[in-house]
Amino acid sequence: MIRAALILALVCGGLVPWPSRAEDAHERKFETVLASLPAGPGCWSTVELNNLGTRVVTLEVEAHRSSGALAPFAEHPQVLVRLQPGERASYRLEIQDDAGDAWVNVREIIPSARLRPVVAATGLSECVAENKLHTSSRAVAYPLRDPWFSGDISEISGDVISLVNTSERPAEASLCYSSGNLYSTPSNPLLQAVCSHTRRVQIPPFGALQFPVRYEGSSHFDLKARGQAIVLEMLRPVQAGVRVYTVESTIQFGGEAR
Repeated sequence: MIRAALILALVCGGLVPWPSRAEDAHERKFETVLASLPAGPGCWSTVELNNLGTRVVTLEVEAHRSSGALAPFAEHPQVLVRLQPGERASYRLEIQDDAGDAWVNVREIIPSARLRPVVAATGLSECVAENKLHTSSRAVAYPLRDPWFSGDISEISGDVISLVNTSERPAEASLCYSSGNLYSTPSNPLLQAVCSHTRRVQIPPFGALQFPVRYEGSSHFDLKARGQAIVLEMLRPVQAGVRVYTVESTIQFGGEAR
């Protein structure tokens, strides 16, 4: 932001007008997504919000199951969240059944056109398996219109692609697994992959799906999505962040102190 300065520019022989008070007061929402959050038996996920600004911030924090249905946060029944300047808050997803990975939409309500987003959002997932606590972090992602992905499997670091339809309208995904063979036509000289296996899937509003990048020895993978606001992420298994716990059997609880 430029302070104590006035800049004039000539466009088509006229001056660029300074934003009016109505434009300055125009409210907007800045949207970020935390995807692929496992929740259910043996797993739980937490969303952490940190207000880095000097003003009070109002947020809309919506959690969704993979089916698209809304999911609650433990001890926080409302969608709206207010953070004081410098305040940090954490909310844990409350999903008891095994319904696939959840995802969270964080919308920061910005009351003025001159203000910028000031909330940092992160996700943390923890799962218990064989007395080991596996932890993994989730960074924010941003929805795109009609995103796509194409690549050779040997160059792909992940095993699964996560797709989240953050819109209230249905979306569609087309998958192509190929052995690397290409073709072209006189009407379309661009080389295209010969699909040995194809798949076409509809994604419901606010739904989330995951697709493997390998299929029966294929060497190339293509995914094309059609939708207003879709998040694509590459997922891969991680071994870091494992904490091992054992039970201390000598400790007793509930007895009378002596």
